[in-house]
Amino acid sequence: METSFGDHVAAQVLEEQRRYDVLVRLPAEARRSVDTLAGTLVDTPSGARVPLAQVAEVRLDAGPNTINRENVQRRIIVQANVAGRDLGRVIREVRAAVASRVALPQGYFVQYGGQFEAQEKATRQIAILSGGAIIGIFGLLYVALRSVRLVALVMANLPLALIGGVVMVFLAGGTLSIASLIGFITLFGIATRNGIMLISHYRHLVEQEGVGFDAIVQGSLERLSPILMTALVTGIGLIPLALGAGEPGKEIQQPMAVVILGGIVTSTVLNMLVIPALYSKFAAPPRSVPGGYTGISRP
Repeated sequence: METSFGDHVAAQVLEEQRRYDVLVRLPAEARRSVDTLAGTLVDTPSGARVPLAQVAEVRLDAGPNTINRENVQRRIIVQANVAGRDLGRVIREVRAAVASRVALPQGYFVQYGGQFEAQEKATRQIAILSGGAIIGIFGLLYVALRSVRLVALVMANLPLALIGGVVMVFLAGGTLSIASLIGFITLFGIATRNGIMLISHYRHLVEQEGVGFDAIVQGSLERLSPILMTALVTGIGLIPLALGAGEPGKEIQQPMAVVILGGIVTSTVLNMLVIPALYSKFAAPPRSVPGGYTGISRP
């Protein structure tokens, strides 16, 4: 059958210093349909010739037009596109469905790859780099402020920024992408800057100008305008990007802008409310008492 329907090389001919294969196979009419294939006569051990349909089942069936291999193993790819949903969540659902409903034969296994594999690798790298960035920020702040308590107060602005970023991701569809994670890292720097502006000014008023507990109110009022101006300028610049959902070329910029925009709003508002309260509780000098000033001496 292989000789009849395939290309069996029976001999070679030499013509003008070139060799040509002589192929043996049935004519095209014998291979035109399933019925003609089933009626093809084949030899039996007894010498009789019987139709192929008597010794085999001949039918049309679906199969791969090519056989792919990877690491000397056969491979078949099942692929799909995801739209409007988080890729990681879809893969988790697919894994659960395959594990509960698909019984793989011995020697078969499923491997998930493609964009999900790249995203999973990038997510791990971003998580490691985010931890390194936070440790680096903490170290630089300690070098500048020389106080673990003040550094902790500045770092307290990070969860305040995360609130707005998480809310905006939820309102934008709940899809957490690589671009969104990059937006959160960028947001850490912006939120830390606001805390530094407040804490450093409080410290300046207390140590350099001799202001006592009232440094909290005075410093907050004096730093309100710079913080609002920088937040407003950044937010206005991000609005066109945040509104560009679905536009070509903004697949990375739009999710990142949404996260940063939401984090700036909550970070700016809560920074002016939470940080002064925490400073008054854990780092402010004692209040003045009637008839004199306590705690800080004017230089």
